[in-house]
Order: sequence, then structure tokens, then C-alpha cells
Amino acid sequence: MDKKWLPLTITLGVAGVAVVTASLWPDTKEEPPLPQSLCHGALSRETAGLIDDGKGGEVSTEEWESKGKSTDYAVFKACHVLRADPDDDDTRGVYKLVIEDTRTDPGDKKDAVPLGAGFTGWALPERARVTLPAGCAARMGSTAPYITVSLDVPSQDEESVAWQKAEKDRVDPDTALRNNVTVMREVATRLAERYDCAD
Repeated sequence: MDKKWLPLTITLGVAGVAVVTASLWPDTKEEPPLPQSLCHGALSRETAGLIDDGKGGEVSTEEWESKGKSTDYAVFKACHVLRADPDDDDTRGVYKLVIEDTRTDPGDKKDAVPLGAGFTGWALPERARVTLPAGCAARMGSTAPYITVSLDVPSQDEESVAWQKAEKDRVDPDTALRNNVTVMREVATRLAERYDCAD
């Protein structure tokens, strides 16, 4: 090959690799989710609004994320789902959702109900957990074997201060349980689609 064409060949080769990489990791994956999506795109606004402490109010979120120093723990995305107080402009936290990588199998929880066919996880009225499909960790940039999403609903937890405050307005446990199952099923489905790692 003529030496004058060698730099062009190298440049085109590098550009080809860049194109392949871009097609595997579309830029849109980490763009802010659409306005109707919440919690890093894990929930639709409608489903996010299912969980309530009995006081109502419009749903919004505070979202944050951080990455570990190694690829073992490269995923930590979390959000607080808030509701507006009906009488003023203040907001109150209703529940927390955390998406993170882990090296341990989350397993089952005593007295919890499974999330149903096609989902690995469980739910209680005050908390729930789901494990994303096996390919999601790598697609999200982690070398850990599992990505789990955990849900914490203080107003349903008898050991929390929020439970005492919410006693008269609290949603009944069966409704809370059904809502938690619905939320976690949507979280697993939407994240698997977002990162193209569905089973």
C-alpha cells in the first residue's frame, strides 16, 4: 500500500470502531428521560403516582446518581418520589427507589409475595425488590452480576416514624402491596427496554 494512504486507512479504521461503539451505546440512553417519565426513566408518571400516603398531591421526584471508583460498582441511581401538599407549596417524600449493582443474590423475603411470571423479586406493603435481567449489568457499565431495584415506602412501615404520622390516612396493606408489585414490574420492564437487556 502506498504510504501516503496509510494515515487515511488508520483514521477510517478508528472511525469504524467509533461507529460500532456508538451503535452499541446510543447517546440517548443517558439523556434525561421524557417529562412523563420519572426516576431515571424507570417509572411512568401514572405508575409513580400509585403509591400514596393517603394525603394526595401531585407527584414529582428528586433524582440523583453516583458511580463507584471501579466497574464493580458503577451503578447507583436513586430518587425520592414526592407529593405536593394540598394546602401549600411544600412537598413531602412518599417513597424512595434505588437502582444499584450488587454481587450478592437478593434472594427471597419471608412473608413477601412474588412479582409474578417473568420477574425475579418480591413485594411487601412497605418495601419491594426486583432484580433486572442478567444482561443489564454489563449494559449499564457494571461488572457486578446483578442490578437490583429496591423500593422503600416509610408510611407503610410499622417501625418508622412516618407510619405513626400517616396512621389515619394510610392506604390499606392489600392496596399498598398491589401497588408495590405494579411499580416494581414496570421498573424492571422499562429499565430492561431502556438498556436493551430484556431476557
